[in-house]
Amino acid sequence: MNNFKKLSLNAHWLLRIAIASVFIYHGVTKFPILGQLAAMMKMPVLMIAMLATMETVGGLLVLTGGFLKPLVTRIGSILLVPVMLGAIFMMHWGQWSFMASKTHPMGGMEFQVTLLLVIIYLFIVGNPTKESA
Repeated sequence: MNNFKKLSLNAHWLLRIAIASVFIYHGVTKFPILGQLAAMMKMPVLMIAMLATMETVGGLLVLTGGFLKPLVTRIGSILLVPVMLGAIFMMHWGQWSFMASKTHPMGGMEFQVTLLLVIIYLFIVGNPTKESA
C-alpha cells in the first residue's frame, strides 16, 4: 500500500498533462486562423484572440504549476473555466454525446463537461504534493 501512497502524490500529473495538452494545442492552433474562427463563430477577432491566449496561458500555467506554487495551478485553472463554460453554453449545449449530429455539428458537451470538472478539481487541489497555498 505504501507504493500507492507514493504514486498518489504524483498522480495529479496525469490530469495536469491531459488538460495542458488539450488547451495548449487548441490555443496555439487558433492564432494563425483568428479571422476565420471569428467569422465562423460570429465573434470579434479580438475575442477569439483573447480565447486563444486564455487557452494557451491557462494550459501552460496548469502544467508549470506542478513545479511551482499551488497558486500558479489555480490561476491557470481559473483562466480555463470561462473558456469551457463558453464552449458548453455557446456551442455544445443541448446534446450530451460528443458525436456530431445535424443539430450539433461540433458535437455535444460530454468532453467539455469532463474537461471543466478536471479543471475545477485542479483549482481546488492546487498541488497535492505541496502544503502551501
